[in-house]
Amino acid sequence: MDRRLTPANGRVAAQRLKGQVEADRFTEGQRHRIAPALADLLDAPGGRRERQLLHGEQVTVYEDAAGWAFVEAARDGYVGYLASGALIAPSEPTQVIAVPASHLYTAANLKSPEAMGLSFGARLRIVSGHGSFYETDTGHFVPRPHVRPLNRPFADPATVAQLFFGAPYLWGGNSIRGIDCSGLVQAALLACAIPCPGDSDLQEATLGRPLPEAEPLGRGDLVFWKGHVAMAVDGETLIHANAHHMAVVYEPFAAAAARIAAQGGGPITARKRIG
Repeated sequence: MDRRLTPANGRVAAQRLKGQVEADRFTEGQRHRIAPALADLLDAPGGRRERQLLHGEQVTVYEDAAGWAFVEAARDGYVGYLASGALIAPSEPTQVIAVPASHLYTAANLKSPEAMGLSFGARLRIVSGHGSFYETDTGHFVPRPHVRPLNRPFADPATVAQLFFGAPYLWGGNSIRGIDCSGLVQAALLACAIPCPGDSDLQEATLGRPLPEAEPLGRGDLVFWKGHVAMAVDGETLIHANAHHMAVVYEPFAAAAARIAAQGGGPITARKRIG
């Protein structure tokens, strides 16, 4: 079993894994949500960041001990450790931040102090409206133009990816403050209600259908290298988060393939079409 997708650590495991893994106890876990703007999902308590979770995203907590919670992310089943203080009681979100970045305010007034900066994809439960603001269940306020109902997904993943143009590259990042190649693809697809795992190897293994070599790229197609993924915005241009530019950039497909090969990244391993 892939450790990233297996909610088991020897001490505790998800109830559904009974008979498949060894653990001291099995549990259904408890639902929580992410309180801060961003929380690092680590491979071990105090360990390396593997992904990030956004404000309002849901997790199942299987263990909470010594300040660390062992969790499974609802968005993609990714497993890891979060600081316990990042978690609050669950609630069903109704809206999602649909612009690159926004703020939660302390009052329904654009001159009021901001309580938190939010990235595209952060989730909120709206309880009422106040003029040009919505009030959330945490008592904060968000500008109405910045949110979108969860039941109204985007239609074009490439359009979503383009919202991140210029965002800094961050290994394991999942927000406008910093994002990596697979985080960008996942944000784009999830916003369009297309299930998507968090890492590029998992994306290559599970997403879309292979494109014949002679077929040109189309908007939204994915191009994979070992450890890297990019999305086509047209037949000749990619958008991707990459460490060469340390940002989300546009790059000609042919130039990117040549550069990556020259830098030791190897050949293209797959081209995939979603849908």
